[in-house]
Amino acid sequence: MNPSILLFGATSIPGFNLARLFPETILPFVPPSNKSPSVRHWSVLQLENIDWIKVQFKAYRPKSMIYCHAVCDVTKCEKDPEWAHEMNVAHLKRVMDVIPEKTRFIYVSSDHVFGGDGRYTEISAPSPISVYGRTRAAAEEVVLKRENSLVLRIGLPIGPSANGRTGHFDWLAYRCEQGLPITIIKDEYRSVVCAKALSIRIMHFLESSLTGIRHIPATQVISRVDLAKYLFAVLGKKPDFKIESRHTQAVPHLGRVALETIYNGVLSQPLPSILKGFLQGFRI
Repeated sequence: MNPSILLFGATSIPGFNLARLFPETILPFVPPSNKSPSVRHWSVLQLENIDWIKVQFKAYRPKSMIYCHAVCDVTKCEKDPEWAHEMNVAHLKRVMDVIPEKTRFIYVSSDHVFGGDGRYTEISAPSPISVYGRTRAAAEEVVLKRENSLVLRIGLPIGPSANGRTGHFDWLAYRCEQGLPITIIKDEYRSVVCAKALSIRIMHFLESSLTGIRHIPATQVISRVDLAKYLFAVLGKKPDFKIESRHTQAVPHLGRVALETIYNGVLSQPLPSILKGFLQGFRI
C-alpha cells in the first residue's frame, strides 16, 4: 500500500525526525548528496528534473506532501546566490508546478525570513538579512499562490540528524568528541524546540484544513550561549567554547528573533522551550 504522505527533504532535522516518527504513513526522499547509512534505503530526489517529479506524483498519488528540502548553509548561500536560489526556490517551484490539485501541501520554512531583533508574527513583513533568508521568503511566495497549502515557520529544532554531525546538537556532540574548536554567537536568540515535539505539531497541522502562514513558537527565546551550556550539560561535558558577536562574523547571523502568533487554539500554543522539553522524548 502506498504511503499517503510524500516527504521531500528527509535529511533536514525536521524531515529526518518526521520520517523516523511516522514510517507507516510517510515516504521520505533525500538529496543525492547525502550518503549517510541511516538513509541509504530512502528514495533520492531529482528536483532538477520536472519529469521525475511528475512520475512520483503519478506513481504515489499522495493525499498530502511535506516539503522540508532546503540548503540552510548560510555561508554557502552567501558565496553563491544563484545556486542558493536554484536549490531553495527553483526546486520548489518545479514541484508546485505539477503537484496534483487535491494534494495538501505543507512547506516547512524558517525564522530566517526575519533577521534583526524583534517579535515576529504571521502578519510581520519578511525582513531577511541573508541570501539564505531571502530564498526562504521567495519560496514562501511560491507556496502561498497555491490553494490547500500551508507555510509553517519554525525556529531552531534540536534533535538527531541523518549523519550524526549536523543539526545543532549532533554538531556540538561531534566537535566535542573530535576535540574540534566550537564558536558560539552570543547575541543570537531563537525559538528553540525539541524536534520530536515539532514533528508531531507539523503532522497535526497537516491533518488540519488551515492554509496561509502559521508560526510554531516556543515558550521562550533563548540565546545560543544558554543553549550551548544546556546541551553540554546533557552531554555530560564541561562547557568549552569560544564566544563571539554576530557583528564580527563574515556572514549574517540572526539577532533576537522571537516567533510569535496572532492565532488562538491548540495548534497555536507554543511548544516547550528546549530548556524545558529536551530530555522528555528527544531520542526516537
